[in-house]
Amino acid sequence: MFTGIVEGIGSIQALDRKPARIDLEVEAGAALAAGVRTGDSVALDGCCLTVTGNRDGHLAFQAVPETLSLTALGDRSVGDPVNLERAMPADGRFDGHIVQGHVDGVGTVREVRREGDDVRMRIACEETVARLLVPKGSVAVDGVSLTVVDPGANDFAVALIPHTLERTTLGRRRPGDRVNLEADVLGKYVLRYLERSLPLDR
Repeated sequence: MFTGIVEGIGSIQALDRKPARIDLEVEAGAALAAGVRTGDSVALDGCCLTVTGNRDGHLAFQAVPETLSLTALGDRSVGDPVNLERAMPADGRFDGHIVQGHVDGVGTVREVRREGDDVRMRIACEETVARLLVPKGSVAVDGVSLTVVDPGANDFAVALIPHTLERTTLGRRRPGDRVNLEADVLGKYVLRYLERSLPLDR
């Protein structure tokens, strides 16, 4: 489990596209990589991946076709920055919100509007994701825990503070960029319960 509080920005150092998977090497830095073992879970841009190696602050991962088809990781290239978060320890402090690292869909940045220190980003998404979002609810965008603003039928907005813009990759996102989206797991369970219990209009 994760919280959507990004611990650092890594850089993709190697990317080997094989027929059945992509092997990635990410420079995470010595501080973040310290103590990370093979088999541990780390979220890359909000996508939970298993660490397959740790060498001098460089973490290795493998992404299979299903992961690539459901996330924006397939868009990434060598040199691209990625948000990194290690799995939350059982005795850790809980910030952000519950993030599983299971991406619900890929959104597309529609608009980035800046008014002084206030930055609003509007993201287009599939209706299946949008129906899980509520005003002032939580959403993870590329693994960053954010508050939903003005959700629509197939899009929503988030407000980004200077700290978020500086400490995550969201400050580099531009219209047309694709981002990983994960809705609040509580909303998923509520919707699933209602679908089973009540005849909802689809």
